[in-house]
Amino acid sequence: MPQVNVTIAGKAYRMACGEGEEPHLEGLARLYDGKIEEMRQSFGEIGDMRLHVMAALMVADEVSELRQRVAALETRLSDLHGDAGAADQRLAEVEDRAAHALVAAAERIESVAKSLVASPAG
Repeated sequence: MPQVNVTIAGKAYRMACGEGEEPHLEGLARLYDGKIEEMRQSFGEIGDMRLHVMAALMVADEVSELRQRVAALETRLSDLHGDAGAADQRLAEVEDRAAHALVAAAERIESVAKSLVASPAG
């Protein structure tokens, strides 16, 4: 199992991860370290544990907001799929009516053509 060295709040940690997940884990560590640095700049030195808790809550809040946005987008996408399905249904109905109208028109044209051929020219 691969291992990665990451630094968070100035401390190095050796972390295990799945094969090929090293860059992702390093990116997550950088993101979290950045949140801790934001907290440190906003509140000063208030203790490592408190900084970690505040940064974790900040990340959790962002995740919560993103989940809500994803749920809203999934609902909208589902609605759009429903709208598209209804539009497809209406289009099929219009195509069906148009096909019947074309068949009826072709039959009338054929009937007129036969009557013109059958009647002797004057």
